[in-house]
Amino acid sequence: MVVVEKTIEEMLYLQKGQVEHILHRPDTYIGSMTRLTETLWVFENDEMVHRSVSYVPGLCKIFDEILVNAADSKRRDHCMDSLKVTIDVEQNCVSVYNNGAGIPVEIHGPAKAYVPEVIFGHLLTGNGYGAKLTNIFSTEFIVEVADGKQQKKYKQVFTNNMRKKSEPVITKCKESENWTRVTYKPDLTKFNMTHLEDDVVALMKKRVIDIAGCLGKTLKVELNGNRVPVKSFLRYVDLYLQSAEKFKDTQLPRMIAKLNDRWEVCVSFSDGQFQQVSFVNSIATIKGGTHVDYVTDQIIAHVMNVVNGKKKNTNLKAHNVRSYLWVFVNALIDNPAFDSQTKETLTICPSSFGSKCELPQALLKKVAKSGIVESLLYSASDGTKTESLLSINKLEDANLAGGRDSEKCTLILTQGDSAKALAMAGLAVVGRDHYGVFPLRGKLLNVREASLFQLRDNEEIKNIMKILGLQQDKQYTDAKSLRYGHLMIMTDQDLDGSHIKGLLINFIHFFWPSLLKDPSFFVEFITPIFKATQKNGKEVALYSMPEYEAWKESLRGDASGWTIKYYKGLGTSTSKEGRDYFQNLDMHKKNYVWVDERDGEAIELAFSRKKIEDRKNWLRQFEPGTHLDQKEKLVTYRDFVDKELIQFSMADLQRSIPSMVDGLKPGQRKILFCSFKRNFIKEAKVAQFSGYVSEHSAYHHGEESLASTIIGMAQEYVGSNNVNLLQPNGQFGTRNLGGKDHASARYIYTRLSPITRFLFPKDDDKLLDCLNDDGQSIEPTWYVPVIPMVLVNGSEGIGTGWSCYVPNYNPRDIIANIRRFLNGDEMVPMDPWYRGFTGFIEKTVKESGTSYTVCGTIEEVNETTLRISELPIRRSNQDYKEFLESICQGNDKAKDPFIEGFTQHSDDSTVEIIVYLPEENLMAARKDGLLKKFRLTSTIGTTNMHLFDPKGVIKKYDTPEQILEEFFHLRLEFYEKRKKVLLDNLGLELLKLENKLRFIRNLVCGDIVVSNRKRADLFLELKQKGFNPFPKKTKGVEPEVAGATEDTEETEVNPEAVIGYGVRISDYEYLLSMATGTLTIESIEALSLERDKVNAQVLELMGSTSTSLWLKDLNALEMELDELERSEALADEAKRKSRNNQKAPEVKKQRVAAKGMSHDPIILSDDDAEEEMVDLTSSEDKETAQKEARCRKATRTEDGRRVRQRIDFVCGID
Repeated sequence: MVVVEKTIEEMLYLQKGQVEHILHRPDTYIGSMTRLTETLWVFENDEMVHRSVSYVPGLCKIFDEILVNAADSKRRDHCMDSLKVTIDVEQNCVSVYNNGAGIPVEIHGPAKAYVPEVIFGHLLTGNGYGAKLTNIFSTEFIVEVADGKQQKKYKQVFTNNMRKKSEPVITKCKESENWTRVTYKPDLTKFNMTHLEDDVVALMKKRVIDIAGCLGKTLKVELNGNRVPVKSFLRYVDLYLQSAEKFKDTQLPRMIAKLNDRWEVCVSFSDGQFQQVSFVNSIATIKGGTHVDYVTDQIIAHVMNVVNGKKKNTNLKAHNVRSYLWVFVNALIDNPAFDSQTKETLTICPSSFGSKCELPQALLKKVAKSGIVESLLYSASDGTKTESLLSINKLEDANLAGGRDSEKCTLILTQGDSAKALAMAGLAVVGRDHYGVFPLRGKLLNVREASLFQLRDNEEIKNIMKILGLQQDKQYTDAKSLRYGHLMIMTDQDLDGSHIKGLLINFIHFFWPSLLKDPSFFVEFITPIFKATQKNGKEVALYSMPEYEAWKESLRGDASGWTIKYYKGLGTSTSKEGRDYFQNLDMHKKNYVWVDERDGEAIELAFSRKKIEDRKNWLRQFEPGTHLDQKEKLVTYRDFVDKELIQFSMADLQRSIPSMVDGLKPGQRKILFCSFKRNFIKEAKVAQFSGYVSEHSAYHHGEESLASTIIGMAQEYVGSNNVNLLQPNGQFGTRNLGGKDHASARYIYTRLSPITRFLFPKDDDKLLDCLNDDGQSIEPTWYVPVIPMVLVNGSEGIGTGWSCYVPNYNPRDIIANIRRFLNGDEMVPMDPWYRGFTGFIEKTVKESGTSYTVCGTIEEVNETTLRISELPIRRSNQDYKEFLESICQGNDKAKDPFIEGFTQHSDDSTVEIIVYLPEENLMAARKDGLLKKFRLTSTIGTTNMHLFDPKGVIKKYDTPEQILEEFFHLRLEFYEKRKKVLLDNLGLELLKLENKLRFIRNLVCGDIVVSNRKRADLFLELKQKGFNPFPKKTKGVEPEVAGATEDTEETEVNPEAVIGYGVRISDYEYLLSMATGTLTIESIEALSLERDKVNAQVLELMGSTSTSLWLKDLNALEMELDELERSEALADEAKRKSRNNQKAPEVKKQRVAAKGMSHDPIILSDDDAEEEMVDLTSSEDKETAQKEARCRKATRTEDGRRVRQRIDFVCGID
């Protein structure tokens, strides 16, 4: 007995020594304690994200030990169906629960302690370290066990890194209770942390999702009280592929095979670099290992056989195939061995796996047929140096390309066919031997984010590679092995031309970066964007907008005699000009040079989706006026990106993101400006109006885009505009196709909506800061509406670096909040609202921000029939019809037929769909929720409200109230400005009227004689008699714009001319230009009345405040909204009457007929036009059914929803 006690004491001593050893040498047991920064997959915001993560491997290891222990319980006990994980960041506490077979609550013989204590708190007991490591690296570690067999519940607390422990607390439990819960607080000081950091928590959450994916649908996994959205390995794989698909235009394939209970495999495609996600016994092997190689090698062998069978001598290597693969493996391995304590790589050989994983031929064939073989063949058959190319359409090949002198040849890539024609005119000067020409079709693909299939199917990319002789995966030290030694890009000098240049540079840099280091390989051909011509024939070529602005400044406001021609594209230049350009080739040619790796980093910054945050910072640092010096002959790639391409990115951003002030993008603002300028109250064709806008607002893009914007501003279907600024006279699109079913711009008419001027008062026009384009006054920087239109009609757009989404809000809610603000009260939070939408919108507040669930409307007609009367916002009728067809019986393509059929009773503005389904399916749908089952919900959020603030700086707004508050102060300031300007103008008008009255009185009385006098003498007399001069306003002399229309009056004399004594000709024109017939006593009376009226306006305005002016505008706007609603109500009433005249939809009849009734059913209708049908064959049965139906009763609930109340009774039937 004494010997045994001594042994236990020795063991305790050894355990204490071992604890200190583990704490002193943690790397040996739990991996590195050094903070690492790596790019890893994490789970956040309900999705997988591949990003840079800062973490300590040891901390993740102790989390994994407890989690994997819980997962192992599922393999020991197949009845286990629950695993719950709680991560409490504030309390630095982690809890893991599972309801697998409980740990025996009994004494362990040799250790003289309870089994749970031995498992979790005793070292050197022969069962490994495992969870004990988590105990040792925790300040508190609580073990709770329920053992149903012993009917005992166990709880024990360890503290101080397992150095201290409490006595176990044993209580009773039910026989049905079996579970284990481990709760611990990591000792963060050991990991050099003060709290559970976001990156570590994201990794922990990802591991919980891993477990759900590995263990399948029979286990319910919860994280922080919510069930994780993964119930199978395929759904788990989807998280990765869906994340990757965000950056692609195509869907990635999912080829999955569950071979047995021990192996699950899924294969997809990677973009040029092998990827794998794998597990061994629920342990994440983030670096793969022999199990991944075991699967991947089988795929590679099969694919190589197929490729070699299709084309011999491809020189294909295993690593070529491997680089196309993304493999997911979930395996159970007997006695696995790993490369380290962190278990990142499996190391045992396949013969020791304990099972085989021979991939089925069906899976291998799917992989081969999925496009990988074609991509490999494409890679093996790219460009080579050949002398002749005959199969490429529109290529004008250089005579010596691909031959001995190919190094001296230059390929000119042009922006379209018209630019090619200009280059061909230039070849008349330089000849065809060393110059080839090939036109690009629009913008080149951004290959950095393209999938292998996009590259394979892109004819433009393939043609460029063939023409140049480029070979994929080949490293070039120079261009001698290519068909052309130089690549010249010839694009328009506008911002879109800069983008095309950038995309071509990006293409070369991504695949063959070494070519850009050749100082003579990439060349740019520049042409003027403006030409200024003086009357004496002098000509100045200007190659950029900043250069043009600097030239204008140099004229110091005196541009008389100059004519400006804007070269929108290369097609503007004549063939003669083309020959002139090539005659002075050195003047128009610029070589691009590589200085250092910062050039490559700049290119990646501009085009990689992984550099989004860096790109935002890049754009924030942009300074207006930045441009490339066109006089320099050498351009670095970094300068091109930072000085030229950045201008395109800024313009793209400004085109895509609206202003917070007026809610408009530049194109919309130009349209509104021209509507006001034209006083657009008479309708005109959209195509004609778009031409007017293009001419009068200096719109430099395609008129098709302009017409599309006009149509969008006039649309009024549910989910589009709450207040359409233009009238839709014709078919402008409906909810059937989400507005895409509009007619051509040639066939539809529009004009200003009556309400528009109530939103944008004319009195504000003079306060606005209008832009100037080549001397032409165009739209303002922004309008200042009475209420923030960005909230009324919402907005969305995607620009460089930022995107924007603002929902629609009720204009009446906005007006009410402005009134509250004016009264000094708090604003009431606003929720999205869409005119005409009859569903409902539910608010959800999350950590990441506020979101809303938009729900359609569905109701039960009876046990087998549903009526859908509203769809979620922006879900078109056609889209929903296709969804119903996909779940309809009789559709061969339907994977899971759920309904028997449906009938459509919707029109262009309303929704009514009758759905028929079996009674048991309706009961199942009730359990899932009808809205969810029938996909009648969508989500909108307020977490992406990026807008340009009044200073033109991009800014994120968190709430609509924040937008309204910033708008409020600006708008109030503008009412002060409006009052001042109006008073000044009315004062001048009053003074002018007084002068006119006095002038007419003097004429009538004969004090002033006009006839037979010199103008100079008359003007001098008027000055001496104290008449106020009102000279005409004159503009600064701007250069004449070629082809522009002038809105100026023709005058024979210069109004600025001085005729003597400091008097100008235009000073008293306002008096002398009055018609002779108006110089009467009656005119004096009329002018007196007009003067009194203006006087009253002045007095009223002087008594007004900014607040009262705004309230007056708000009242007028509300009255107009009332009128709009009245007219809509009348239209709806007329429509309702028209529908009532039609026969009500026969709900049951069509459903039964679909089942194949051979005779007509009996239709029994109640007051609500509901119809019930019974399949009867005898007249006695029919009579009984009719009698029974008359005894049924329909009632309505308080909320107006009808409920069929069935009453069971005997209707006089024996």
